[in-house]
Amino acid sequence: MFAVVKTGGKQYKVAQGDVIQVEKLPAEAGKSVELNEVLALFDGGKLTVGAPMVKGAKVTAEVVAQNRTGKLIVFKKKRRQNYRRKKHQRQEYTVLKITAIKA
Repeated sequence: MFAVVKTGGKQYKVAQGDVIQVEKLPAEAGKSVELNEVLALFDGGKLTVGAPMVKGAKVTAEVVAQNRTGKLIVFKKKRRQNYRRKKHQRQEYTVLKITAIKA
């Protein structure tokens, strides 16, 4: 059984036991999170596609960790103008472990 869920503006194909990285969610490590935006559900040989969401379906996940990505350098330059700007960015994300998929 697997499902396609939407969170943080992105879509993820998940099955029970999968570990995924999603945009930051407001939950602490060890807590349980429900993902209610299920776009598609595949159970055995039966595929259910929502319009736009599958009614009554939800995916339960456990928050494993709250992390930040490595440093990303953003550098702007205009030649011959003595214009240089250097910034850094670290994107925050949440690591989820899928515990259950309910139709």
